[in-house]
Amino acid sequence: MSNVFPEIYLVRHGETEWSLSGRHTGRSDIPLTANGETAARKLAERLAGLSFSAVWSSPSARAHKTCALAGFGAGAVIRDDLAEWDYGAYEGVTTKAILAERPGWQLFRDGCPNGETAADVGARADTVIHALRQAAAPILIFSSSHFLRVLAARWLSLPPQGGAYFSLDTASISVLGYEHDLTEPVIRRWNQR
Repeated sequence: MSNVFPEIYLVRHGETEWSLSGRHTGRSDIPLTANGETAARKLAERLAGLSFSAVWSSPSARAHKTCALAGFGAGAVIRDDLAEWDYGAYEGVTTKAILAERPGWQLFRDGCPNGETAADVGARADTVIHALRQAAAPILIFSSSHFLRVLAARWLSLPPQGGAYFSLDTASISVLGYEHDLTEPVIRRWNQR
């Protein structure tokens, strides 16, 4: 059965040196690696034949470059509310290093000193979801892992902390949609590589 409801395609940006090493990359503009650029170009093949009423991108260079290399850069609208989690004092730091200083820390539960909490990111995600539902059309989004995980949780009316249960690889594609009607949001596909 084909889906008659609009689908929202989520694309995580391609690999960067920091995503490869596990460093939290919120507002730092770290470029794509050569592998990240190759994976971004391959997204064009994976998204071929699909049409979108709009393409939205995070303001980060890594997301917008992924969008451009995938063939969607010309018409993309940069949206500040699609920015990755602001990690504050944990920007550029690995989870392992944070845990050495702060045992038991969890991003989705504890947030970041001088950065955002899950509720802060959830509020931005809710703004995006409102715009998506108002558009009621297929939209392609390029952003980063933790923001997209919170977006998925909020799409399902879960608390923002529910994003902890979704994992996203670089250059992955996920699809949000609906089941029987527009009151039943679902995740149609997740973390496809």
